[in-house]
Amino acid sequence: MSTGTLLAIIIPIVVVIALAVVVVSIYTRRRRLRQRFGPEYERTVEGAETRAEGERELKAREKRHASLDIKPLDSRLKEHYTQSWTSVQEDFVDHPEDAVHDADRLVTSLMQERGYPTQDYEQQLKDLSVEHGRTLEHYRAAHEVDELSTQHQATTEQLRGAMVHYRALFDELISDGGRPRHARA
Repeated sequence: MSTGTLLAIIIPIVVVIALAVVVVSIYTRRRRLRQRFGPEYERTVEGAETRAEGERELKAREKRHASLDIKPLDSRLKEHYTQSWTSVQEDFVDHPEDAVHDADRLVTSLMQERGYPTQDYEQQLKDLSVEHGRTLEHYRAAHEVDELSTQHQATTEQLRGAMVHYRALFDELISDGGRPRHARA
């Protein structure tokens, strides 16, 4: 066989293999991001101009999150926050708006205790999305009702729902998301 014939056979095979590797790489990256971020993956990708831009945003969130000192709570702090949550829930019966505000402050305090920056709500969402993407909608919904209640426009049912939503994120934050933390290199 001539060199030209061999090249005509080998080059297309190499190109097909390279394309297959690229396709598998893209698919694997998307699947990993979808698994990690849950519903937040679709939300971010849909909000971006392109899927690639949305995925870059998610990877940037992962990178920022890796630079944060997120830590689990020790048992003493867990007990403190659990007791505080119980108190907030009990207060809901007599003072629902105040209880929702207190729940928001308690969840924010818990985030800060774990190591999440808490100065900017939008950044909180981005930082939380890396490990808590499946409960992030709970936080958004609760925060929205909290905002309504500051203007006394939230119904009792909305306030009750906000407490349920805050509880979902609270439970995940206090239990470290149910996942062991990986040691940093």
